[in-house]
Amino acid sequence: MKLKLLAVGTRMPDWVNSGFKEYCKRMPAELKVELIEVPINVRGRNPSNQSIENQGRALLKNIDKQDFAVALDVVGKSLSTEALASQLTNWQMNGQNLCLMIGGPDGLSADCLTRANMKWSLSDLTLPHPMVRILVMEQLYRAWTINSNHPYHRS
Repeated sequence: MKLKLLAVGTRMPDWVNSGFKEYCKRMPAELKVELIEVPINVRGRNPSNQSIENQGRALLKNIDKQDFAVALDVVGKSLSTEALASQLTNWQMNGQNLCLMIGGPDGLSADCLTRANMKWSLSDLTLPHPMVRILVMEQLYRAWTINSNHPYHRS
């Protein structure tokens, strides 16, 4: 299974890159993550629907027809860590590549949300989109540790 993290934004602070790389490094060979970044469009005070749509098209270009796409969205399904571990097992058994879409500060386009096979909410809180990269990777790593009886989850 290929795992792609598709994210809006190309210039992340060092702490974001460092945290993301740390969890990527911990992932097992069968769950290596490919990060695909698309440029964030210039924003004014009022986000342009055209900018959001352009970002969405750039994300969708990286998703194949047979891929299982997950949109990170505040109105998505909330999962406990244990439920995510079970979901990760299902994704691996399914044999499809997994694409996780993280929008920019203004969220994902309607086309991205329509394409998504699943919408996943990390929290009811509004989270900065750079931090979502780290949270997603940590939770995927934690889910893998649960499935592998690794002590990380219990520490």
